[in-house]
Amino acid sequence: MAFLQLNHVVWTFALMSLCAGISACSGRGATGANGAAIDPEKQSEAEYDVARDYFFKGKPRLALDHCRKAVELDDQNVKALYFASTIHLFFCSGKLDLRDPDCRLADAESYARRALTVDPTFREAKNTLGQTLILEKRYPEAIAVLAPLTKDPAFESSYLAWGNLGWAQVLAGQIDQGIESLKNSITEPRFCVGHYRLGVALERKGDLVAAEQSLSNALAVDAPECQALQDAWQARAEVRTRLGKLPEAHADLERCRDISVETLTGKTCVEALARTQ
Repeated sequence: MAFLQLNHVVWTFALMSLCAGISACSGRGATGANGAAIDPEKQSEAEYDVARDYFFKGKPRLALDHCRKAVELDDQNVKALYFASTIHLFFCSGKLDLRDPDCRLADAESYARRALTVDPTFREAKNTLGQTLILEKRYPEAIAVLAPLTKDPAFESSYLAWGNLGWAQVLAGQIDQGIESLKNSITEPRFCVGHYRLGVALERKGDLVAAEQSLSNALAVDAPECQALQDAWQARAEVRTRLGKLPEAHADLERCRDISVETLTGKTCVEALARTQ
């Protein structure tokens, strides 16, 4: 579930124009091969550009290497710090999820916090920090970071913050508050993660009819990443089973299985299908 939000943030970040004027680390009297002085800030920006290029070409490890070089050259390069955080989260979104050896939540958190040290108003970094704290199961801390962000009128993607806040609240046992926050997240109707999480929250509250509708809304979004939202197929199958809609639940489990049998969710769907034979 982390990747859909991460993907949106990363692409938004890649297309947005961040302010220049980041303070330089002066006095690093490095020189090039021809004796000319090297500007660490410009080198850092160049490394960041290379990192971004590698990432969007599907080479995240090379991207992370160049992000680290960018930060070594200029530890005030807020874009590189933030991008390093999102790449670390990207490694947590594969088939092994948080069990992937490359998934290092502590590093993702550290880079996000460093970005916020450089620029305390960096809203995307705040949202990413909140998301990381959720994955670390530090729900009260995540709520403390995300709640003010939902009220920040300058954050254009506030639905992402609402989605993360609502999820943190649900996982912390604050179901009613989480439902209200998640309803705010789906003011962006194409935010299928928000619809999915709302469906889970409604199921936990015992409103199975509304839960089925929210999960169906998630899967109805015409976007490949939403159609491949495996957790939503599995969740709707469970809700439909509880509602007695067994043929529909079986069809959902088949869709879940067809997405991947290698993920934990896919294996759960395969096991559920085997029990229905």
